[in-house]
Amino acid sequence: MYIETIRHLHCTVVRAGGELDHAGRVRFSACINAVWDWSVGPVLVFDLADLDFYDSSVIGVLAMAMQRMEEQGSGRIILVRPSDHLLSVLRLTDLLSRVELRESVEETVAELMLDNSARGSPSSPHPGFSAHRH
Repeated sequence: MYIETIRHLHCTVVRAGGELDHAGRVRFSACINAVWDWSVGPVLVFDLADLDFYDSSVIGVLAMAMQRMEEQGSGRIILVRPSDHLLSVLRLTDLLSRVELRESVEETVAELMLDNSARGSPSSPHPGFSAHRH
């Protein structure tokens, strides 16, 4: 399993590929905790399209992030190109209504930048983006 994080000004993109099972869940959760404060909210954009296999661990990680966002009263989870299977599991677990769905990471990042520019958000001292592999 690989996990790649890309820090943008208004969101953090988390890409995962390979097999996400119980062992990978620990790494995936740790990665999310490590990038939690990279964006205001936070706004986490998950690209899980390259996952070859995943079990209920992916739902556990997303549910953990949702719960943390609820506790702090802010944050967004955006799923890019989720598989039909993941969508059905999210629907069955009643988590689908708590995520946003998009078709492209690039378009999502651009949309978030435009939304924040239109609101006149202050500029951040952080660089526009940086990438990390976990």
